[in-house]
Amino acid sequence: MKKERIQLIRIVFGAVLAAMVFVVTMFRFPLLGSKVHFANAVCLLSGLLLGPVWGGMAAGMGSMLYDLFLYNEGILNLIITFVSKFAMAWVTAMLFRAFGQNRRKPLNLVLVCAAGALTYVALYMLKTAIYGAIAGNAWAAVVSKFPASIINAGVATVAAPLFYGALYPALKSGGLLSEFGVVQKDT
Repeated sequence: MKKERIQLIRIVFGAVLAAMVFVVTMFRFPLLGSKVHFANAVCLLSGLLLGPVWGGMAAGMGSMLYDLFLYNEGILNLIITFVSKFAMAWVTAMLFRAFGQNRRKPLNLVLVCAAGALTYVALYMLKTAIYGAIAGNAWAAVVSKFPASIINAGVATVAAPLFYGALYPALKSGGLLSEFGVVQKDT
């Protein structure tokens, strides 16, 4: 019975975070040829709270569904979006776990979030370069998207640890995180 409860909590919590990624992506503003938003911060938060697989799934699904429903992207773009957002949350979660008992220190949170955000920037720039090369202007495509991507990464790197710090105490006291082993007990 406990195993089924844990699975249900993971599914519901993952769905809530995927929905948050979807909704937060709608609130964006144009900057330097691209758009700035807090969706990447929620993707990083998904990795911090749910771990590599469930956090990656929440980040990837929320972003992919946004592209599907609001932009009607082709299947290749949907897969690329899913993989790159999954990778962002996965890298964040894996590094977060690697810090062990020191993971919740502010500097460590910022470092793991920066690594996850930069993973996404690298993958997004790779996609942009490939699509730009197909169109005959890879360099121009990358240069036009890079500034907003770095700004998004910076915003996410600052915001995700703040969101985590705000949510962690409530989720811990409610037993949601420790129940399915995402977060070790604090010492």
